[in-house]
Amino acid sequence: MEANVSGGIGGDDSSDEQPAPRTMRKDSINIRKARRADAVLLGVTVIWGGTFSIVHGALENISPLLFIGLRFMVGCLVFLPFTIRSLRKVTRKTLYSGIVLGMLLGTGFVLQTIGLDITTASKSAFITGTLVILTPIFQLVIEKRIPQFGNILGVGIVAVGLYFLTMPEGSSLNLGDLLTFGCAIAFALYVVVLDLFTTARFEPALVFIQMSVTALIGLVGAAFLETSRFEPDMSLLWAILYTGVLATTVTTYLQTRYQRETTPTRAAIIFSFEPVFAAMIAVFLFHEHLPFLSYMGGGIIVIGLLVSELWTSAQKPGAASPPT
Repeated sequence: MEANVSGGIGGDDSSDEQPAPRTMRKDSINIRKARRADAVLLGVTVIWGGTFSIVHGALENISPLLFIGLRFMVGCLVFLPFTIRSLRKVTRKTLYSGIVLGMLLGTGFVLQTIGLDITTASKSAFITGTLVILTPIFQLVIEKRIPQFGNILGVGIVAVGLYFLTMPEGSSLNLGDLLTFGCAIAFALYVVVLDLFTTARFEPALVFIQMSVTALIGLVGAAFLETSRFEPDMSLLWAILYTGVLATTVTTYLQTRYQRETTPTRAAIIFSFEPVFAAMIAVFLFHEHLPFLSYMGGGIIVIGLLVSELWTSAQKPGAASPPT
């Protein structure tokens, strides 16, 4: 293979190795960042998956919307010392972005919680999982970005896996189903809008503002949309601490910081693993039994993620082989 030769007078051709083109080095860095972001978001999804069993037990002693409000309020208090400097110089744009993101996040949680009280848990899990289908649509409409074919194929495979994993019961459409679908819309919009608002730089204040808005929505909803109930015990306090610190502060920070290094569609595919991890935790820690089709659904979701990841890696310039 021939080496490139400098065309200038006195050019040095003593070395056969040429530095990699700047674009290839940049592509390589972007690939590493994307893979790091995907790994971080997968860790976020593991934490989310652990909340199902914990929250299920906690809701015996507290009303749902009050739990959401307290959960995010704890998250705000934990994160406040780390964001004071950022809050002092917060811009109007960051404030606006945080309010919009917080409204989408809070709306999603409220609709999901109220819907779950009306419909079945399996239907709620499946309908919420449709955000993996809605996200690339919103990405196209809002950001004018067409997802890669491999991402779309992965989305389709994941949707099939979600159906088998959750096996939604019941055929009649009810109000709870519609509210849960509204939750999926809100969460899908959140994923895309977060990508839109964090393209330039990451600001800790953005995390705090959206958590504050979500906490306010939960507390206001508890005051006007439900009969609030609070019977504290150790399991409830543990649930509030786990969800408030890990499943709110840590996950919101990591998602806000790292999702911008991947695409909304790939992020949605990763987030579809939440019911997979929830099922694994339920089986291994709480000894619950799942039918064979649920295991098959989990495997199909894994295949969907692999298709999306491998397709993206194959399409990136400079990812497969070194420059020549």
